Amino acid sequence: MTIRKKILCIEDEPDMIELVRLILERKGFDFRGADSGQVGLDMIREEKPDLVLLDLMMPGMDGWEVYRQLKADAELKDIPVIVVTAKAQSIDRVLGLHIARVDAYITKPFGPQELLDSIGNILNMKIA
Repeated sequence: MTIRKKILCIEDEPDMIELVRLILERKGFDFRGADSGQVGLDMIREEKPDLVLLDLMMPGMDGWEVYRQLKADAELKDIPVIVVTAKAQSIDRVLGLHIARVDAYITKPFGPQELLDSIGNILNMKIA
């Protein structure tokens, strides 16, 4: 029996959480959704997911603050993060991938296969 990988999606749009839930649960992932940065950070600390999907633009605590706190915590800093955002400009991508060192950067709108490919690459698994 294989252990199901746990993925947490931190996103302030309920429709986006549901879309990601549909994509990932169909592929056998253990999916959790958080609708704000603070709720997401609390869930990361409690559940220690295998991967975090993180929106950048959220009211209150934005995605960069969640990322900063995650990477500052010795227990959590090795959890991979895929930024999923509408911020599609190349400067945002450079900031994310090269300065902040997120594991991957996906811009909305995205296709299901793009999401699955990024997750598969980071978790070193083939997602059929």
